[in-house]
Amino acid sequence: MLDQAKTSPSIRGMYIGGSWTPAARTFDDLNPSDNSVYARIPDGSPDDVRKAIAAAKQAFPEWSAQPFHHRAHALHRIADVWERRKDDFVAAAVQEGGGWFGKGMFEAGYVGEVFRSAAALCYQNIGEVLPSEHGKFMMATRFPLGVVSVISPWNMPGILTSRGFAAALAAGNTVVLKPSEDTPYAGGLYFAEILEEAGIPPGVFNVVTCSRESVGAVGDEMIENPDVKAVSFTGSTAVGRHIAAKCGAHLKKACVELGGKDSMIVLEDADLEAAARAANFGSFMHQGQVCMSTEKLLVHENVWEDFMSRFLARAKKLRTGHTDDKDNVIGPLVNTRQAVRVKALIDDAVSKGARLELGGNAWDNFVEPTVLTGVDSSMDIWHDETFGPVVIAAPFRTDDEAIALNNDTEYGLTGAVWSRDEARALGIAQRLETGIAHVNCQNINDEPHVPFGGVKASGVGRYGGRWSLDAFTELRWITLDRGGRHFPPVF
Repeated sequence: MLDQAKTSPSIRGMYIGGSWTPAARTFDDLNPSDNSVYARIPDGSPDDVRKAIAAAKQAFPEWSAQPFHHRAHALHRIADVWERRKDDFVAAAVQEGGGWFGKGMFEAGYVGEVFRSAAALCYQNIGEVLPSEHGKFMMATRFPLGVVSVISPWNMPGILTSRGFAAALAAGNTVVLKPSEDTPYAGGLYFAEILEEAGIPPGVFNVVTCSRESVGAVGDEMIENPDVKAVSFTGSTAVGRHIAAKCGAHLKKACVELGGKDSMIVLEDADLEAAARAANFGSFMHQGQVCMSTEKLLVHENVWEDFMSRFLARAKKLRTGHTDDKDNVIGPLVNTRQAVRVKALIDDAVSKGARLELGGNAWDNFVEPTVLTGVDSSMDIWHDETFGPVVIAAPFRTDDEAIALNNDTEYGLTGAVWSRDEARALGIAQRLETGIAHVNCQNINDEPHVPFGGVKASGVGRYGGRWSLDAFTELRWITLDRGGRHFPPVF
């Protein structure tokens, strides 16, 4: 059992310009397992954001002028401190975020590699020498933008926050982070503690927290402030559209990774036992609160009964309950609003003729693993991202039908295909309208150095590896003439 008294954090304020800064008021940060108060968090204001942006702007010239290997060393120090303190993060992810202990351990182990991968960017080629018809020496070179606003989500507060700013720091930008109001410590103030301990210079990294009531005004300042040059956002499609539209109006770069309605396609020649195990993880890990979660299982009719019996047998073993018990793999949804919303999607489908193959029960912030069949496009859950421990299962007859069912959504984040015929599976993967596709694995996959992102309503831009540089740098064309450029005699 986790000891609540030993793991509640000491909140010292927001982190602005290298100092811990109080706000005029605080808000309650709740443990979703029982809605008890986990911490009291500073409720920042637009004025706090302006101070953080000013601090980041002041720190930018010196940070961006650092030799590339100095920034790389700084990122490695961040990784070292993170890895030394990873147990502290796990406690926060379990209690503040409502995650299973195993999920917290996975996330804690991953984040260090995000910073190490970003450090590697410092050593990569950041430009090209171009040919010139006039004999010029011509370069296409990347330069840091300046201040980057990062707005991070609650569901993977370690991975998705670090991913949102690590590459930006590596490229020489400075950062103002606003974490989700549901995980303001694990996704925000905890990072401030880590970067302070790692010796990151004052103003290079700043954190402003705020309540749900303040988020509109605070978020708008982070986007519209003229000293902010780019916005990094991971979260819902509705909010992402709003942010991207505001960035477009101000001609600012935006990298937005949004929601998904992701399918796993199981062909008739698949390894059904392996596919059932993968589907169980993809559908229910962290209560389905992952943008990549498997929300639709599309199963060939010839293996429908065999696959479903294997899948349901596994799903029935998952225990739901308070995260202070490590055996409870299914914890709470992040808040009561989300639990009510997910239950409403289940009830809407059942009222319109869907069948409950498993689960369907909900209490407090908990929804037990739920499997629905007989779902059609008249039901909200066919189209809407569930973001809960609920999966739709539907049979298909042909490859073309499976592809059409997968693509019947505004989203396009991940897809998965199971078959022993790799050529057939790869052919299907190439026809899925997704930014990511996996053969013989489930939808939840990520590595720090890969191009991660979606198409359609699942986002714009890519995180990870050298592809992050597109979001966090400006590409400039610089030439050096050596007397070869001729002009008309009249001039």
